[in-house]
Amino acid sequence: MSPPVRAVTSDATLPRHAQVVVIGGGISGVAAAWELARRGTSVALLEKGVIGGEQSSRNWGWCRQQNRDERELPLAILALRMWETLATEAGADAGFRRCGLIYTSNSDADLAAWETWGRMAHGYGVDSRMISGAEAAALLPHHAQAWKGGVHSPTDGRAEPALTVPVMAEAARRAGASLHQGCAAREIEFSAGRVSGVLTEAGRIGCNAVLVAGGAWAGMLLRHHGMPFLQASIQSTSFATEPGPELLSGGHSMPDLTLRRRVDGGYTVGLSGFGKLHVAPMGMLQARPFWPTFVKRRAKLRFHLGSSFFTGPDSLQRWGADGPSPFERIRVLDPKPDAALLRRGLAEMAKAYPGLAELRIAHAWGGMVDCTPDAIPVIGPVLSRPGVYISAGHTGHGFGIGPAAGRLVADLIRGDTPSVDPRPFRYERMIDGSDLGSMGMM
Repeated sequence: MSPPVRAVTSDATLPRHAQVVVIGGGISGVAAAWELARRGTSVALLEKGVIGGEQSSRNWGWCRQQNRDERELPLAILALRMWETLATEAGADAGFRRCGLIYTSNSDADLAAWETWGRMAHGYGVDSRMISGAEAAALLPHHAQAWKGGVHSPTDGRAEPALTVPVMAEAARRAGASLHQGCAAREIEFSAGRVSGVLTEAGRIGCNAVLVAGGAWAGMLLRHHGMPFLQASIQSTSFATEPGPELLSGGHSMPDLTLRRRVDGGYTVGLSGFGKLHVAPMGMLQARPFWPTFVKRRAKLRFHLGSSFFTGPDSLQRWGADGPSPFERIRVLDPKPDAALLRRGLAEMAKAYPGLAELRIAHAWGGMVDCTPDAIPVIGPVLSRPGVYISAGHTGHGFGIGPAAGRLVADLIRGDTPSVDPRPFRYERMIDGSDLGSMGMM
């Protein structure tokens, strides 16, 4: 079942015109809408289902700099500063706590990679340090396993995904944005070669710019309008436990398991790297650029052939402005959690933290992680289609950088000075023959 997400009230009617229409009510779209609105830009946000209903409420809730790809690190650093002030600026607590994150491993390759990463990150001022097995044991006194070593990032933190996006959405409304749930975008309208409006299931909105921030569905909408987008979906499984003793204040990543303390007293548990790769037409057509990443991850992936082949975000569907669109047929992408992974997660949690062995699952969920070949999101304009902007392909780590991604794309839409260098996130790398390689640090 889906994780419980705090409800947000929609505005009663669509505006006839907004300077910017944001398509997608996940963290990247909502953060952008908030940034635009508080700078005086009129903005309407469209969500086919409910705000925060898909991957933005289904992630682990880590707000980290540790192990970020260097291209993404400046965005992560900015995001952490923004997380620090989010509750004050939004007027509500989203559960952010700067409580530290710890990674541990018995793999010499992992430890060497983290040490190399740390030397790079220290140049950016990131607080991260290697720890020995003994230091890991001291930092994790309730943990039962011995480790060769790890890495500790004391200034990284955690927040609550099911709270964060609704909190930001309400702040965006107070700043002047209008919010429209159960309202799918069917077509982006162009006049004289540039964006002029969006046709929705509830009517037309005239606009000067469109931000496509539809998560796993972004590629389908972009391809519908002739803009190729390299995106693949992997189904993940996670769960939250009932409240239990505080044996861990922040987050702990192990080779096959992650745990994060929640504000409700339970733990969010994730199965690191495990998932289902849904066989779908776009996946097969785009296999070549994704092959290096697949080779890295295939040991923990299982293939799945099901209804998503015909109806999922990587299917080949056609529709018109008179609809209905695929976005109306599946309002909330809510895959079932993998029962075998749930059993494995409970067993691994009990083995790692015996003091949590009696905890039961309170909520379990599946999610669809939208991935790019290089595991770096696209944030910025489509130069060949004036007025189209994208914030998608966040590859399972978009929650932590969400506030900064929203700020950056708002900068670009408004023509303001970019908060960080936008070049690593350019859309054109997907279509101009750039060597995308394989994913970097995750």
